[in-house]
Amino acid sequence: MADFQKNLNKYADLAVRVGANVQKGQILVVNAPVESAAFVRMITEKAYQAGASEVRVNWNDETITRLKYEHAADEVFSETPKWYAGEMTELVERGAAVLHVLAENPDLLKGIQQERIVANQKAKGQAMTKYRAYQQADKFSWCLIAVPSPEWADKVFPDAPQEERVQKLWDAIFHTVRVDQEDPVGAWKKHLETLDEKSKVLNAKKYKKLHYIAPGTDLTIELPEGHIWAAGESFNENGHSFVANMPTEEVFTAPLKTGVNGYVSSTKPLSYGGNIIDRFTVTFENGRIVGVKAEEGQKVLEHLVEMDEGAHYLGEVALVPHQSPISDSNILYFNTLFDENASNHLAIGSAYAFCLEGGKDMTQEQLTEHGLNTSVTHVDFMIGSGEMDIFGVTADGQEEPVFKKGNWAF
Repeated sequence: MADFQKNLNKYADLAVRVGANVQKGQILVVNAPVESAAFVRMITEKAYQAGASEVRVNWNDETITRLKYEHAADEVFSETPKWYAGEMTELVERGAAVLHVLAENPDLLKGIQQERIVANQKAKGQAMTKYRAYQQADKFSWCLIAVPSPEWADKVFPDAPQEERVQKLWDAIFHTVRVDQEDPVGAWKKHLETLDEKSKVLNAKKYKKLHYIAPGTDLTIELPEGHIWAAGESFNENGHSFVANMPTEEVFTAPLKTGVNGYVSSTKPLSYGGNIIDRFTVTFENGRIVGVKAEEGQKVLEHLVEMDEGAHYLGEVALVPHQSPISDSNILYFNTLFDENASNHLAIGSAYAFCLEGGKDMTQEQLTEHGLNTSVTHVDFMIGSGEMDIFGVTADGQEEPVFKKGNWAF
């Protein structure tokens, strides 16, 4: 128990000091489930110790969320949450940092009418347009972390004794975010430097295209002129560093919206909208998704792609070696924050402005002119495996290995 409390304390410290990197006089907004109250109190204390002027906590409760989807009036799900969007946008305009604590039940909305889920996500996505633009241009610091819930632990460790599942998930999370090490902050500094080295190699190459080959996959992704490969560490408009995802193992950029052709197959289940989509293939022509086929969650996947016009295109291409801590653990998390960092992945929907030279200062119209996609959604799905080869195609058409058998070729 002493070790657990020590790791919990280090986790809260890491989230505040490295993840959100709270500065003196800064507001910290924490979005968290009620089950994580004790941990959030710890985060709050750490933030005030770091000099935060105020910590604001927005609580959510999955039981109440489920009850709403089961019983609320239909029109409720199409109502735009202007009050929430307005508050969050105003706070980040004032320089607030945002920390999201996740503990999602992957099957929370199983059996719920898809129309309700889609309507709610679309309404929220539209309301948060300005906030999301700030986020994707690195205007403010933000971070995603996770804590176990009993339902999530049951999904990840169904074969373990019931009373051990939550602790097993805690231990797995501690390991992936390096808090089981003596100096997590130092370990993260070293890790971020390693990821940065990979991004520097790719940025020097300036590949015209990437060509993916694997079982069920033959995909070509053209990259926009002036694209930038980003890694785990970001910098907000004031020059302060933050780590948006903890854990993170990826190096990523934005694809050319109209430059994706071929087909790609998923290699891990996708937890989306409280449902699971699994064993699916997506087909592209000139960037646009022209076909989807899933063995599980077909309707959910169709609704995702129909969210808006931008949901028919990709917004992110991310490289993650098959031999990485989360992948090597052989744990399937049913949570994108973890599973995307065990596998090469792509994202349906909006692109990050900071993945383009000068993109942080461009308008949405200018980003579109440069070939970046815009959408009310951004959903990552996993495509990597130990059988995937990726080739970088140079401007003169030469192919060079980037990934070989699932791992970096350089």
